[in-house]
Amino acid sequence: MGSRSFQDLIVWQKAHELVLYVYRVTQRFPKEEMYCLTSQLRRAAVSVPANIAEGFVKQSDADKLRFFNISQGSLEECRYYFLLVSDLGYLSDDLKEIQNLATEVSRLLHAYMREIRKST
Repeated sequence: MGSRSFQDLIVWQKAHELVLYVYRVTQRFPKEEMYCLTSQLRRAAVSVPANIAEGFVKQSDADKLRFFNISQGSLEECRYYFLLVSDLGYLSDDLKEIQNLATEVSRLLHAYMREIRKST
């Protein structure tokens, strides 16, 4: 694990990439969604790397795992929003790519949490 900053974590880097992707695709959503789906999806996406960053500095493994679990919940919320906006026709071209990125973040987050559990 030897990372000196949350920014060194590959899981954080990929989660940050997901946020940037979400911001790019939501710019194309209809204006009437600005305070609903656009806002909700962006908040959920930002929560993923934000909670990884916050959990990184926690002293106890239990605290770290709690924040990483919150990240997992936010990531699953994003996955639902991806399906919803796809069904609404707002995210057809980018759906597969954004789902793949979310899956990669999920896999990395699970692996990181598994390593923390092993060390206790």
